[in-house]
Amino acid sequence: MGTGFTLDTPLAVAKLGISSVISLGDDVLIEQMRKFHTERIGEPYEEIKNQDEDARARRITLYLNLIDRLVREQLQRMRTSPFSPDSDIVRYFELLPDRTPKQLYQKMLQENDPVEKNRLQDHLRTLIAPGSIDVNIMTKLDKENYRNGEKLPSEYRDARAALRGFAKSNLRSSIIFSAGINTHLYSYISQFSDFFPEKNGSLKKKVVLKVSDFRSAEVQGRFLAKHGIWVSEYRIESGLNCGGHAFPTTGILIGPILEQFKNERHSLIEELFTIYRKALAADGHTALGEHPAVKFTVQGGIGSYAENKFLLEYYEMDSTGWGTPFLLVPEVTNMDKVHIDKLLKADKQDVYLSNSSPLGVPFWNLHDSGSETARLQRIKDGRPGSPCPKGILVSNTEFTEKPICLAAWQYQKNKLKSLDQGDYTAEQLSALKDNVLSKSCLCNDLAGTIKVKNDIEPEATPAICSGPNIKYFSRIATLEEMVNHIYGRGEKLTSTDRPHMFIEEARLYVEYLRDEIEKYLMDLSTRKQKYFSEFKENLQNGIDYYRHLTEVVVKEEWDSFLDDLKSLYYAVETLDLEPIAVTYNK
Repeated sequence: MGTGFTLDTPLAVAKLGISSVISLGDDVLIEQMRKFHTERIGEPYEEIKNQDEDARARRITLYLNLIDRLVREQLQRMRTSPFSPDSDIVRYFELLPDRTPKQLYQKMLQENDPVEKNRLQDHLRTLIAPGSIDVNIMTKLDKENYRNGEKLPSEYRDARAALRGFAKSNLRSSIIFSAGINTHLYSYISQFSDFFPEKNGSLKKKVVLKVSDFRSAEVQGRFLAKHGIWVSEYRIESGLNCGGHAFPTTGILIGPILEQFKNERHSLIEELFTIYRKALAADGHTALGEHPAVKFTVQGGIGSYAENKFLLEYYEMDSTGWGTPFLLVPEVTNMDKVHIDKLLKADKQDVYLSNSSPLGVPFWNLHDSGSETARLQRIKDGRPGSPCPKGILVSNTEFTEKPICLAAWQYQKNKLKSLDQGDYTAEQLSALKDNVLSKSCLCNDLAGTIKVKNDIEPEATPAICSGPNIKYFSRIATLEEMVNHIYGRGEKLTSTDRPHMFIEEARLYVEYLRDEIEKYLMDLSTRKQKYFSEFKENLQNGIDYYRHLTEVVVKEEWDSFLDDLKSLYYAVETLDLEPIAVTYNK
C-alpha cells in the first residue's frame, strides 16, 4: 500500500462495508491530505507545522478524526437514502457475497407487498456495517527526532508518535504492525486505555500483527499478552508473493505455513489467553471469562475465486486480503493515469524484486516508474542519490554522527569513494556500487501518485510497489468488477496464463535462492552454509506437501498443477550447493 495508495481509500469503500488500511509512515503527506480534504469540503484548515509540539502525532490524530467523521456522515446519508437503482445503499447490498444479508436483500427486491417491502428495507438499513478504517505502522520505521538540534525523548520517535496519534483518535478500529517485533513500541501500547477491554469486554482499538510464519506470531503474541495487549488478528502474508517490502522465509512456503496455523491456532490462543488474563489482573483491568475474538487471515498473491475459496475453506482462514489488484481500480486507490498504464503493460521483467529500499530489505519495484527514471537520470548526470526531503528511512551512521538514509546523496557520495579505496575484484566492486546506487528515495516517492492524482505536486516522481501478481491482471476495473472477480461472479480479470498462487510463490523462492547463491559465490553475502541447505530442504518439503494436496487444491487443471510442481522440484533438486560447501570449508 506504500504511504499514499490507500491514504484516503476509506472515503471510497468504508460506507460499502469494505475495510482498508491507512499508512501512518508519512505525516507530512498526511498533513497535505488533511489540507486537501478540508478545503474540498469547504471547512477551514489550520496547519500543523513540522516544528510544532508533537506535530507527527497531532497530524495523524486530526487526519484520522477527519476521515472517521466523513465516513460517518456518508453512512448516515446512505442509511436514510431510498433503495433506488443508482443509490449507495443498493450498491452496498449488491456488492455483498451471496449469503445473509444479501439473501434478505434479494427477498426484499422480490416482495410485492408495499408494507412488507418497506419493513424489509427498514430492517436492511439496521444491518449496514461500515468497513473498518485500520492503520499501519511498519515497526522498523522508528527513527529518533530532534528539535533545535536537541534529541527529543523516546516517545517522540516516529513509530511511537504514530501509535500515539492513532491511540488519541476517535477511531474504533485496528492498528496493524508489520516488519517484525519492536519491543519498545509494543511496550508503549499499554500506556493507552483504548487497547484494554471495556466493561463489556470489547476492545475499542485492536492490534493486528502481520506475520510470515507461525513462530513470528507466537513470539510477538506472547510478548504483547505479557503487557496485557490482545492480538485480535494474525495477518499471514507470503514472504515473497506480496507487494512493497518482502520478508522471505528460509524457503518455507505459504501452504505449509497455513497448515501449521490451522493445526495449532487453538493451542496458541489458549496459551496466550492464560498469559493475557494474568497480565490484566496484575494491572487491575477488566477480568475476562473468555478470550476476545481473534482472526487468522491470509494475503499475498491471491488472484482467483478458487484460490480465495480454498484458503477460506481448507485452511479455515477467517478472511483474505487483496491489495495489488486494486491498484487497477482507480476509484478506490490513488494511482495516476501514467502509472496505471505502465502497470497494465508490465511483464515479469518490469515488476522485479529490487534492492531499492534503504532499509536493506527486498522491495518489489516497477522499473520504469517516475522514481526509477529520476534515480537513473541523477546517476547519468553524475549526482547520484536523493536530497532526502523527509528523512523517514534514515538509519546509517557510517559517515555521520546523526543517521542518514542510504538513498541520500551524502551517503552515496561517501560510500562510493570508500569502495574505490577497498580491496575488491572488478566484479565485486561493480556489484557493490550497483547496490549503493540502487537505493531509492522511497519515503518521498511512494507519496508521488496521490500527489500527482490530486494535483498537489504534479511534478512528483512516483515509486510503485505492486506485487508480482499485477502482471496477470489485464485491465482497469471498477470496484464492482473487482469484487465480482473475487467472489467468482462475472468476468474474470486475470490472464489465462496466470499460474496458481502456490506455484508462483515457489518459483519466486527458487529465483531468490539462486540470487542468494550467486551473491555468496561472489563473496558478497554473510549467509552461512546452513542457511542454503535449510532453504533448499524447506523448498523440497513444501513442494512435496503440495503434491499431496494437488487434487484438493485444484480440482480443475490438476494435471498442469502437478507438472508445474515436478518442474519446480527438479529446479530445486539441481541447485548446486557444492561450491558453497567448498568455499565454507576452506
